[in-house]
Parts: sequence; structure tokens; C-alpha cells
Amino acid sequence: MKLRRKIFAKALLLVLIIALLGWIVMRLWNWIIPTLVIDAHAIDYPRAIGLLVLCRILFGGFRGHGGCYKARQWRHWQQMTQQERERLRNDPTSASRQNEGAGT
Repeated sequence: MKLRRKIFAKALLLVLIIALLGWIVMRLWNWIIPTLVIDAHAIDYPRAIGLLVLCRILFGGFRGHGGCYKARQWRHWQQMTQQERERLRNDPTSASRQNEGAGT
């Protein structure tokens, strides 16, 4: 039961954040763009949400923020010996060269 409540709370929070961001985008657009650009019109709330989604697709994608990759990379760093860390710090391409030809 706690898991369902937690999932519902996260979903509700996500919807509220998207709604708030849409409102902020609409207010900023209607405040700035019509004064700067000739013949620019004010936008309504659904268009602001659409603009937010479009910006996410164009500039952010839907790949997340790399949290899993960063955690994996940190765990790998923690498992390295001091010599491996020094070699990586001194020559960042050495890690890729070390594994060359391993599969052949």
C-alpha cells in the first residue's frame, strides 16, 4: 500500500511541476516576446505546454539526466587502484588504449 501511495505522490508532484513550468513559460513568453518581436502574439496555456515539450525534445531529449551512468562511473572509479587512477589522470586516452585488442 505504501508503494502505491508513493508512486501516486510522485506522479502528482510531476503533474504539478509540469503545470507550474507551463504557467511560467506562458507568463514569460507573454511578458517578453510580444514587446521584442514585431507581430508576435501572446500564447495560451496549452501552447506554453507544447513549447515546453518542444524545447525538451530539441534541447534535452528524453534520455534523463545520466544518473545511472554517473553512478556506474563513480563505482568504477572507486574500484580502481591508485596506480590506475594516476594513469587515468595523467593520460585520459590510456584507459581506452588499455582495452584495445582485448577482444581479438
